[in-house]
Amino acid sequence: MNDTEVLLMVDDRPSSFTRYAARELADRLVLLRFAETRQDLSEDYLLETAHLPAFWVREGAAPAQEAQRYRQWAAGLPVPPTRFCNPSEPRQAAAQRFAALAGLPHLTEQQVTLVRDKAVMKERFRQLGLRTAEFARVRSGAEIGRFADRHGWPVVLKPVDSFACVDTYRLAGPGDLAGIDLGARRWMVEEHLGGTEWEVCAIVLGGEVLDAWPSAMPCRPLDIVDGAMNANISVGTGDGPAVDVRALVQRVITGMGIDHGYAHMEFFLIDGEVYAGEIGVRLAGCEIPANHGHAYGFDVFGATLAVYLGRRPELDYRERRCAGDLLLPLPGSGTIRRITSREELLGLPGVVDAVLKVGAGDRVAARRASHNASGYAHVVGGSVAEVETRMREVLDRFTIEVVPAREADAVPT
Repeated sequence: MNDTEVLLMVDDRPSSFTRYAARELADRLVLLRFAETRQDLSEDYLLETAHLPAFWVREGAAPAQEAQRYRQWAAGLPVPPTRFCNPSEPRQAAAQRFAALAGLPHLTEQQVTLVRDKAVMKERFRQLGLRTAEFARVRSGAEIGRFADRHGWPVVLKPVDSFACVDTYRLAGPGDLAGIDLGARRWMVEEHLGGTEWEVCAIVLGGEVLDAWPSAMPCRPLDIVDGAMNANISVGTGDGPAVDVRALVQRVITGMGIDHGYAHMEFFLIDGEVYAGEIGVRLAGCEIPANHGHAYGFDVFGATLAVYLGRRPELDYRERRCAGDLLLPLPGSGTIRRITSREELLGLPGVVDAVLKVGAGDRVAARRASHNASGYAHVVGGSVAEVETRMREVLDRFTIEVVPAREADAVPT
């Protein structure tokens, strides 16, 4: 690591990446937290990271005022941060604005719009010569209907700034609009694409894509939120898409003027043609970055931290296999009665790591999102097919029983 730089990192939820940084950077990491996300940081996690200085942005306070308060606070640190990292998609606009006001490296307001407003994003894709699904901004069911008259049902409806498929719907016809509040957010509609959906992650330094790692998705995100297997598989073998993924990401990074960081892109392959889906300039969701480390046998989090600290990492790959994160089901809200143990999961073929986020007796709240899970298992194999087969074996063996809240409350103690 670059031992002359201190990193300010947004910390709005516990993640493998932030935990890694907390261990590895020690006195070279400062956390930036937002008061409105306090409920997402457990007391155990706050104790785990208590050795790190943390600045809390107050809810409702003026950004310029908070940035000035931060600068005064940071001046009292042994070494104030000179670099910035935001791993969070929903905090992107607020975090980058804060970094700008604090005088740290940041995405510009235009770049934030390009990577957060999906309609603007797709317009830029087209300006860069990439195909996309047909799309339109919409404000009413009538506008959605007119779009579908031109491009056919089903269509995909989403907020322009959504993530993890939150409030994203596949509509088979006008009747599927029932219960969706189109006045609550800014919406767009897209044609539903066939073909194969892929993901690709990349790290960038000085505007150069240093490398890119493709991932297969056994099931599409919109199928996942409706109950399909929730998994991503990093393809370190020859099973990947017939596309120069590094060149693909480089075209977008150059076209958006991105200097450094971690990029995560989704695209479709239809009859050999690439259709750009979406891009985020932040860590990929779920445990996708860790998959790449398992697939290629290298320190993916260390390489990511390096580019945020302004240093070119050595990408020393020691493996070439497929490795995926299987998110374990969380079937409903209530109290967990029983759940398969980590030890049992680690005993299954191909499972090299497993994390349970909940245990017996915990109260849980499920939500319709692609990251909804009770935990995850990392599964490896020689091919995408072998990993997917092993993942389905894990799901067959995994058991979680959730007692709905009303039933749990009715049980005598």
